[in-house]
Amino acid sequence: MIAEFFELLAGWFALDTWIVITGALAAMSCALPGTWLLLRRQCLLGDALSHSVLPGIVLAYLAMHGLEANHWMSPTSGSRHLILFLGAALSGIFSAIVTELIQRWGRLDRGAAMGVVFTTLFALGLLLIRLFADKAHVDPACVLYGSLETSVLIPLAANIPIPQAAAVNLGMLLLNGILVIAFFKELRLSTFDPGLATALGLRADWIQFVLMGVTAATLVAAFESVGAILVIAMLIVPAATARLLTDHLGTMLILSLLIAALSALAGHVLALTLPTMLFSRLGYPDVRDASTAGMMAVAGGGFFLLAILGSPRHGALRRVIDQIRLRVRIAGEDLLGSLYRREEASLAGRDTEVAVTQDPLWGRFLAGLAQSRLRRRGLVTGTAAATRLTDQGRERAQSLVRSHRLWESYMARHFDLPGDHLHASAEQVEHFVCHQLQSELAAELDQPSLDPHGKMIPDEVAPPFAR
Repeated sequence: MIAEFFELLAGWFALDTWIVITGALAAMSCALPGTWLLLRRQCLLGDALSHSVLPGIVLAYLAMHGLEANHWMSPTSGSRHLILFLGAALSGIFSAIVTELIQRWGRLDRGAAMGVVFTTLFALGLLLIRLFADKAHVDPACVLYGSLETSVLIPLAANIPIPQAAAVNLGMLLLNGILVIAFFKELRLSTFDPGLATALGLRADWIQFVLMGVTAATLVAAFESVGAILVIAMLIVPAATARLLTDHLGTMLILSLLIAALSALAGHVLALTLPTMLFSRLGYPDVRDASTAGMMAVAGGGFFLLAILGSPRHGALRRVIDQIRLRVRIAGEDLLGSLYRREEASLAGRDTEVAVTQDPLWGRFLAGLAQSRLRRRGLVTGTAAATRLTDQGRERAQSLVRSHRLWESYMARHFDLPGDHLHASAEQVEHFVCHQLQSELAAELDQPSLDPHGKMIPDEVAPPFAR
């Protein structure tokens, strides 16, 4: 299968390189405003704009078609993209104003208002496409899903082999980058604390409208490449993936650009290889490729899934590992406490069993990990059947038992609870009581020597063995 994968990529041409570059520029230009929308919790706004700009784009395209039919504009005129920009921007601003008015006058929340506006405008755009598609040669599939492969065939000029779509998206990326750098402080302040921004003299509402206008312009720049629907993935998915990987704003912006570019590369590679490798085995040998724009969205979703699973701070695997470590630590500390109580009982002439917390999911495996951890740290010694505390382990166990009995004493003084209800709570809290909290509890209780059950509260242990 690996050999087949590289064999399919052996036919890589310069056109494929331009497809990747154009897709990467489109995705990166969308990732910058998408990051701010994500942080503002306005991801639906990007979805709404990508739908609501559709009628503006269609009307602008129909206007260009009329001008070209009357020979008032050349089909190769450089002002075509400018007209599309204006149509999309006006449509985006119109949708923003209408959304605001519906929210205020209709007493609806912002999400409901956006849902009304963008579905209505999107339906209007589709209706215009169906009504005038035959006259203006508007392909609904290209409008919705883009045509990245054919967009790179149109050069910027006769003597400039750079694709026009690449140049447009590059210009939009540079514009977005300049705006982010120039107004970084204003964007950050209005995003995280719009009230403070307004108090300092910044018009947070105007910044919001400018962000919507820039987002609408960016969507139009990427519209020809990835279409009105798939552009949503390029707007939000790289930013959401970057958010899972870092909590630093600057790093998040850089990571979103990198993930967007990698989505374009991985998407085109998958479009060239995955259909042949998959469908040939399913009995459909004629299916040999797929839409690069669609596979870019799939690749972006794949990176997002990897971030969900493997993010160093917020990933699911990290949470599972942390939970396992916590359970192993608690099981080990329970063992230390049991060994300490056994030593107490032996000194008093009593017998007691060593109890180790048996987690229903892990059982003996968890107990084995806990004992292995304690041995590596030099806290216990002896065989599994005859485990004994070392001097360091005895100090650690003494601190645990002290936390347990101090907490029982605190609960007994401040809450009207039966004596048999104190142990369960203390058994959980003892694992999270630090040395400072121990001292505060002891001071609050006037340095008690006995717990509510009449057992001796161990003396204070100095750090690092006290938690």
